[in-house]
Amino acid sequence: MNEMTPLARVPRERKPDWIRVKAPTSVGFAETKAMMRRLNLNTVCEEAACPNIGECWTKKHATVMILGDTCTRACAFCNVKTGMPRAVDLSEPQHTADAAAELGLEHIVITSVDRDDLPDGGAAQFVRVIEALRRTTPTTTIEILTPDFRNKAQAAVESIVEAGPDVYNHNLETVPRLYPTIRPGARYYASLRLLESVKRHDPSIFTKSGVMLGLGEERLEIHQVMDDMRSADIDFLTMGQYLQPTPRHAKVAEFVTPKAFDAYAGIARAKGFLLVASSPLTRSSYHAGDDFAKLRANRDAKLAQTGSGRAQA
Repeated sequence: MNEMTPLARVPRERKPDWIRVKAPTSVGFAETKAMMRRLNLNTVCEEAACPNIGECWTKKHATVMILGDTCTRACAFCNVKTGMPRAVDLSEPQHTADAAAELGLEHIVITSVDRDDLPDGGAAQFVRVIEALRRTTPTTTIEILTPDFRNKAQAAVESIVEAGPDVYNHNLETVPRLYPTIRPGARYYASLRLLESVKRHDPSIFTKSGVMLGLGEERLEIHQVMDDMRSADIDFLTMGQYLQPTPRHAKVAEFVTPKAFDAYAGIARAKGFLLVASSPLTRSSYHAGDDFAKLRANRDAKLAQTGSGRAQA
């Protein structure tokens, strides 16, 4: 069993007013939770202690976390439990599709734990989930948030791309300097190359990545991450505040203000991202369906503008 990267037990700072959310109490929340239990599905909303769970589950939007609830890594920011996972559940793909149908989802986000114990890192399960969704709810658009498939063949990523998700997300999480302490099992440039390879294999798939702020990064380091993402032709950038899930996790170095998030968003848009979501409570799958509609509209507008420019030339 992997142990969490050693960190001192540090008290969690009091959250500023702009980061606080109400406890979930709605009927919709209870119904979503009951359905997930009935279908034996895990969600990153619960496992990662997302602050937006009340809002999203009330609207019956949930991010399914496949390949079990136990991760083979122990990142210093993540609340998902670490250890030796169970065998892959082959009923999980159809259960995921059943959940999408029951919730009436127009857009679904699928993520997973890291499965370094599997030869393909779990890529085949992503493919099976995508195929089950296409069969069961063919009009539902599909967004996946994958691990980095460290030390796995490039074929693992290519098999997922060939299955045809609408959005391929893989989060860089933080700046390269902080990887040894915050994301020790991953490699910054390997993650960039993964996203670049998705675009190279199928340019029609939207690519997406996110970073957490408040871990001790410097402003110019974030600007460089934006440049690296654009060099990899990433379409969509998300930026949110890191929140310390337990005293054993990395401490919050700073609560970044909403004004600062807005400033970062302006810089990112100027660098050419099709879409930017940047606020303290932004998370990878927060408002994902609405954002997907914006992504398509923005790309169509960009293509129309490019075509107009060529016609004039």
